[in-house]
Amino acid sequence: MATPLHYGALRLPTRWLLSPLAGFTNLPFRRIVRSLGGLGLATTDLVNARALLSGSEKTAELTATCPEDTPLAVQIFGAEPEIMAEAARQLEGRGIASIDINMGCPVNKVTKTGSGASLMCQRDQTLELVERVVKAVQVPVTVKMRLGWDAQNITAPFFAQAFEQVGVAAIAIHGRTRAQGFSGAVDRQGIRQVVEAVSRIPVIGNGDVRTVADAEQMLRETGCAGVSIGRGALANPWIFRQLQQWEETGRFDPPGDFDARLELLRRQFEYVIELRGPERAVPFFRKMAHWYLKAMRVSAALRHRLQTVQTRGEFHEALQEISDRGPAVGSRTDLPDMHIAVPAGPVEHW
Repeated sequence: MATPLHYGALRLPTRWLLSPLAGFTNLPFRRIVRSLGGLGLATTDLVNARALLSGSEKTAELTATCPEDTPLAVQIFGAEPEIMAEAARQLEGRGIASIDINMGCPVNKVTKTGSGASLMCQRDQTLELVERVVKAVQVPVTVKMRLGWDAQNITAPFFAQAFEQVGVAAIAIHGRTRAQGFSGAVDRQGIRQVVEAVSRIPVIGNGDVRTVADAEQMLRETGCAGVSIGRGALANPWIFRQLQQWEETGRFDPPGDFDARLELLRRQFEYVIELRGPERAVPFFRKMAHWYLKAMRVSAALRHRLQTVQTRGEFHEALQEISDRGPAVGSRTDLPDMHIAVPAGPVEHW
């Protein structure tokens, strides 16, 4: 049995974490993953700290939660220390278990404001910002970052060591630079260098973990204390339960079959209706439904039909036809593995 994972005084149920993933790690998806078991901590999609303080409708939705959605971290981004600190205080007042600072987002509209991965290029300013957030709250503060801006500027080991000194509770590290985007392979030796840079706090490995075998390799080659999974959980929401089973018994159940995935899709759609109302739920859920149906090997024609529905009733009618037809490849009980595509092309154009 692995050593329990702690973020300061916060003990996590397992060391398998759901990564923040823009557009996907919303409350409905978190409820689905939690219901399947094995999840140690979930983190929201990145939230603009200034927008949070202004009370914007979008940030209210991004930070929406419910009693079973725990423990929960909210990931905030920004470049102004006092704004970030005040956002952290507000979240602490709402009962959020942990605050995560985004230093890894490579998207241009975030980095051009001095936020996200661009913080990895500003040593003094970044240390001041992180220390201000840590001192503003009693809940654990963590940082999610990449290895550096590019291959010539690998700053993650420096920042990890410095953050530990100012009281950061944990570091999550994606094993690529900002310049890489999602291209190339994750540099697990780079993650190991971050692990070796700290003496007490846990480092969480992230990147290209889609299976139990991938997670085992991440642990073995980096020495990290836990593993954070994003797109791998979209393809297989059962992965956290599988990892917990593997850790406890050395064996694990297969992911859900066609009908189990269809049931999850239906449940998540109803959770989206609870969050957004029926009129706004249908267009919002199309992107997520697309990934469900690809994982279920539904034909392109039926996937397209679901993308064109306008109402709750039409949505369920389309699902019924999908249920009747079954997968186009494989069987209802034996689906091929599914990998979720990542953004492509120059990162500056995302």
